[in-house]
Amino acid sequence: MRQAAVIAALSFCFTSFASAQDAADLADGLRLFRQKGNCQACHGWSGDGRKMDSQMPDGSNLRESEMNRELLIITIKCGRPGTGMPAFDKFAYSDGRCFGLKEADLKSRGLALGDAPATLQNREVELLADFLLARVVGKGPMDRAKCIEFMGSDVETCKELK
Repeated sequence: MRQAAVIAALSFCFTSFASAQDAADLADGLRLFRQKGNCQACHGWSGDGRKMDSQMPDGSNLRESEMNRELLIITIKCGRPGTGMPAFDKFAYSDGRCFGLKEADLKSRGLALGDAPATLQNREVELLADFLLARVVGKGPMDRAKCIEFMGSDVETCKELK
């Protein structure tokens, strides 16, 4: 009986820690989306493709995307040559790690690559991808409930949605 109580208590503690950690990771992912990666400049504040900066390239509507985690990570790290999507891996095209191509290969094919606002470390790319999968990718149009989940609280932006 005592062993069962200890196991239950440990299970509760682990679950609580995992939930708190997940919430912290999602908050970090949101911060990367909005600030360091500045993804919202092209993809819009909610990831719907309605960019916030008219001088930035058009970003895809991630809310209607069906990308999986692996594809998201590759896309964030390597960008999409020939589109406005920049590579957030500082060495993406220096050694052929992305699609087996180097900068000279991109130039010879006439493929430009946008400038990333910052370099993201591998852990940051994973946090961003996990945030996108949890709150954006395949989630459909933004509404108030999704906005509250996305932002982590009922901020002013969410109050304008139905």
